[in-house]
Amino acid sequence: MEAIVFIGIQGSGKSTFFQQRFFQTHVRISMDLLKTRYREQLFLQACILSQQRFVVDNTNVTAAERARYIQPAAEAGFKVVGYFFDSAVREAIGRNKQRTGRAVIPVQGILGTYKKLQPPQREDGFDLLYRVRISPDDTFLVDEIPA
Repeated sequence: MEAIVFIGIQGSGKSTFFQQRFFQTHVRISMDLLKTRYREQLFLQACILSQQRFVVDNTNVTAAERARYIQPAAEAGFKVVGYFFDSAVREAIGRNKQRTGRAVIPVQGILGTYKKLQPPQREDGFDLLYRVRISPDDTFLVDEIPA
């Protein structure tokens, strides 16, 4: 049983990373899809009760936001893994400009999220923690953040 929590500003590559790494194996819990916290909590509870692996694909930039997923997953015996998408703001804004329609986030929204960003730490309740960066050739570089 594995609970994965993504942490990062909009445009940092979280959803693309999910599609490339976890689409075949994990349920995606995302406010972009579910639209309300009520629906999100229902999905989270269903995954926990059914012991289904899941990924929380939200910004989760504060420790308090992450705790709403980490605590119940850990209490249910899930291994909790964090992926911190360490992206420069200007790079995230550049990737955001490539989006279309409702997927485009206002620049002020990205900047506001960045201002709230609290980099994750093992003490947040993670069993494993990784840093994800995007290379110049658009591949993901993943390094474990030591305890």
